[in-house]
Amino acid sequence: MSDDSDVYLALLASFAACSLIAVGGANAVVPEMHRQTVDIHQWLSDRTFSELFALAQAAPGPNVVFVALLGHYVAGVPGALITMFAMCAPSCTIAYGVARVIDRFKEAPWRIVIEAALVPMTIGLIAASALIVARAADRSAATVAITAASFALCYWTRVTPLLALGLAGFLGLMGLV
Repeated sequence: MSDDSDVYLALLASFAACSLIAVGGANAVVPEMHRQTVDIHQWLSDRTFSELFALAQAAPGPNVVFVALLGHYVAGVPGALITMFAMCAPSCTIAYGVARVIDRFKEAPWRIVIEAALVPMTIGLIAASALIVARAADRSAATVAITAASFALCYWTRVTPLLALGLAGFLGLMGLV
């Protein structure tokens, strides 16, 4: 039981820390989740991490579902519950307090400056998440080409990203990737 409780405590500590810096949602801290689960604790491989991320993103629902998948992979149902609690409770508590302060100081110059600074920081965190997942998923020339084509399709056209998802899934189904 000691081994289980050690894993549970490590999950709780790792994901609670991620929760505190998850400005922009769970996807903003994917690099830190990767570092914790793959590099530090070695609970998963790069490939498993990227596959769980892809599965969570393809499923309907909030992006934080990814956290539950990681926890479940590492420690079963208790792991999923612990990681979800650790990821949601600290940030929700802080968000509640901050919302009360922001509401009270709607026109304060310092509040406007802080909000403006959070935008580029959030974009940077999410871009880092995309890079980490792409590096973990791109294991061959074909997967790099799929990543580049998906990026190009989404960035330079108004075509739905579901098209890229469907085409990549089809290529995988056909055994080409």
